[in-house]
Amino acid sequence: MKTLNVDLELVKKYNVAGPRYTSYPPATKFTEAVTWEQLSAKIADNNRAPRDLSVYFHIPFCETLCWFCGCTTVITTNHNKGKDYIDYLGREVAKLAPRLNKDRKAVQLHFGGGSPTFLRPDEIRRLGEIIHKHFTFSPDIEASVEVDPRRLTREHMVALREIGFNRASMGVQDFNPKVQEAIHRIQPREMTQQAMDWMRELGYGSINLDLIYGLPHQTPESFNETLNTVLEMKPDRLAVFSYAHVPWIKPSQKILETKVLPSPESKLEVLKLVIERLTADNQYVYIGMDHFAKPNDELAVAQREKKLQRNFQGYSTRAGSDIYAFGMSGVSQVPDAYWQNEKELPKWQAAVDAGNVPLHKAYFVSDEDKIRRETIMRTMCDLSLDFAAMSTKLGLNFEQHFEKELAALAPFAADGLVKLKPGGLEVTDAGRLFIRNIAMCFDNTLGAANERRHSKTI
Repeated sequence: MKTLNVDLELVKKYNVAGPRYTSYPPATKFTEAVTWEQLSAKIADNNRAPRDLSVYFHIPFCETLCWFCGCTTVITTNHNKGKDYIDYLGREVAKLAPRLNKDRKAVQLHFGGGSPTFLRPDEIRRLGEIIHKHFTFSPDIEASVEVDPRRLTREHMVALREIGFNRASMGVQDFNPKVQEAIHRIQPREMTQQAMDWMRELGYGSINLDLIYGLPHQTPESFNETLNTVLEMKPDRLAVFSYAHVPWIKPSQKILETKVLPSPESKLEVLKLVIERLTADNQYVYIGMDHFAKPNDELAVAQREKKLQRNFQGYSTRAGSDIYAFGMSGVSQVPDAYWQNEKELPKWQAAVDAGNVPLHKAYFVSDEDKIRRETIMRTMCDLSLDFAAMSTKLGLNFEQHFEKELAALAPFAADGLVKLKPGGLEVTDAGRLFIRNIAMCFDNTLGAANERRHSKTI
């Protein structure tokens, strides 16, 4: 891929609220009206065949709160809460696992948070025992964990490796000390480098770093220094997120309003810098949205081979797997349904204590949803659509079914973001940044722009 040049006028034009399409329809459509009895029937149907599994565990605890954070967390310095939480996870897994087809294999495992490394190494091993008791790993499992370098020991990484993890992701956000102080997350380069050294020494096959632009005191010049440092460290993948300021959802973010937040123009200049620097000299492939990967990384290879998919963990290399999620707020995903666990720790614990599956909200996917989900998935992952192939796959005349939607792509074609041709479409390299906007053309659940409860697309 050649170096991408970013047109800031197009960024301003298309920077509207829209879904991230980790599911379709988006999670804003989930409802509390679905009962466990109704969902149980969907789970039974899903387990008639030994489909591949992706297993997710949400570990919500952090010792301190990062003021930019939008995750579902529990802030505490009491590490005994981690021990108790694993007991609850064991009971939750024991309740649901017997409902799964015994021949199913886990091709993916993910620990998210919060910070999974809040757990002590021996607690990580105990959770590993629970997982291995109830699930069979595929020999080529992709097992990824989010770690916090600030409170990480080598023993944490040893324990995670022992129970099967082979990939890791770390939040960095920005290496500038002034920015780190403003967001309440002090993490010098040496700390992150030490964690990466341990991972490489112990055989972790892929390391991802997360960055965020739009934070207090950031400028294009300061963020360029962070990029210099990151490129020296050579992570296999990078996720570079736009800071979403939503204090009505996350009140702690109000603290950042007392800081010097960058102007929208400066924020977009940083975005332009990120894409152009990371794609220069073929260092990283721009997968789309906020994801970058080295050309030989499994993520980039899967995209080239059209085997990429999106789910609640973002871009995924394990197409066709179903997600079963455990822990508070975890979201599960099978072809016919999505469901989310209770989002508050006391409610989740109370449901487990009562011997129930801790269901909070769910959504049953209609036939039309499936047609649009597959179309959006292939657009976002393959960056192209073959209309004849889609017609065969979906059992309809694709161009007739989506006549209005394809017509709505005309402005993107005029702006050089999409190439429309007889029998198909192709997202251009420049169009990768606008992939959410392009996918939105196929979404029939969107409300008016001023009514959407989503982050900005860019």
